[in-house]
Amino acid sequence: MEFNKISVVGLGYIGLPTAAVIASRRKKVIGIDVNEHAVNTINKGEIHIVEPELDIIVHAAVEQGYLKATTTPEPADAFLVAVPTPFKTNPEHTSHEPDLSYIAAASKSIAPVLKKGDLVILESTSPVGATESMAGWLAEARPDLTFPQTHGEESDIRIAHCPERVLPGHVIRELVENDRVIGGMTAKCSQAATDLYKIFVKGECITTTARTAEMAKLTENSFRDVNIAFANELSIICDKIDISVWELIRLANRHPRVNILQPGPGVGGHCIAVDPWFIVSETPDEARLIRTAREVNDGKPQWVIDKVNEAVGKYLSANPEKTAKDVTIACFGLAFKPDIDDLRESPALRIAESIVLNNPGKSLIVEPNIGKLPDEKLGSATLVECSVAIDAADIIVLLVDHKQFKEIPSAEVISKYLVDSRGVWDSV
Repeated sequence: MEFNKISVVGLGYIGLPTAAVIASRRKKVIGIDVNEHAVNTINKGEIHIVEPELDIIVHAAVEQGYLKATTTPEPADAFLVAVPTPFKTNPEHTSHEPDLSYIAAASKSIAPVLKKGDLVILESTSPVGATESMAGWLAEARPDLTFPQTHGEESDIRIAHCPERVLPGHVIRELVENDRVIGGMTAKCSQAATDLYKIFVKGECITTTARTAEMAKLTENSFRDVNIAFANELSIICDKIDISVWELIRLANRHPRVNILQPGPGVGGHCIAVDPWFIVSETPDEARLIRTAREVNDGKPQWVIDKVNEAVGKYLSANPEKTAKDVTIACFGLAFKPDIDDLRESPALRIAESIVLNNPGKSLIVEPNIGKLPDEKLGSATLVECSVAIDAADIIVLLVDHKQFKEIPSAEVISKYLVDSRGVWDSV
């Protein structure tokens, strides 16, 4: 199948790199987003997110006329939908029910410009059945066209699911090199989607059903989540029995068949912190291990907060002339993982918000990948450089192991009260 114009719906951390990489293959790409700032930024050949190499590719693609962003869908031969799939909100912020409203909105926005022969691919990580739901929304909006759920291989429109599986910070390389799991609603749908991805993917394109492709992505992230939960639970156990978890893991990993991950302050990002709940929501009685892993990882930020409170108590005991209002706490890192600016579902952000809210003294934030603090919950905090925070802080809380933090000699912080959730200074 030939694709002369390709549309990418959603120009975030996955959509924009995907659009840029396709455009770099000299294909006309229309990027669609509701965020006018993002659209205007891209059309100037600039980017609104942090991802290595992306700025160069976007600038070249825009300058050469292969990439254009807009808020209004245009006709194309293929549409890649890469929009968020968060949880539904509730007053307690405890809902784990998937919210497909963004996919529904994207479907309704592109439906008017669909024509016979077009391909629509859902890339958003989604609960099983979401691709079929998208096909239903499109069919409802365009009764003049036929779709796979009613006309099978003879449908006017091809529908498939192909989940992204890239690592932030390495997105450009992994978009090209990684294998892709492609689940079409029919065999012809799978073949059409494969033809599209072969434009830029050097890895293998493996075809399956749409439902299996959806479950494959959820399974990959649940596997990671379970293994991270083991490391996080181990760190809590080791703290209780006075053992260095960092040394313990180094020793255990010398076994030829053991590879324990590194603990941290929790799990963040739009994938691993979210996707396992999609499995739990569909099969709550069966997904016992997956649920427990999520609960362990979701509980880790509070454990870190408790360690910060302990450190404050120790500081005040050692300095009886001081009060809580005299304590300066510096949080190092807000992103959900090292060397990016992505704060989605970030445990570091959640911890920092709690510290700022409850610390009557000064709160300092060090996050080298952002230019300003993100929300009102950090309103009383100050964004500062590393050196300023080290000089001023009584308590240092290491939440993200950014490369800039790894370069700080431990001798510079050893005199402080440390809560090191990533083992950078090997203090907790």
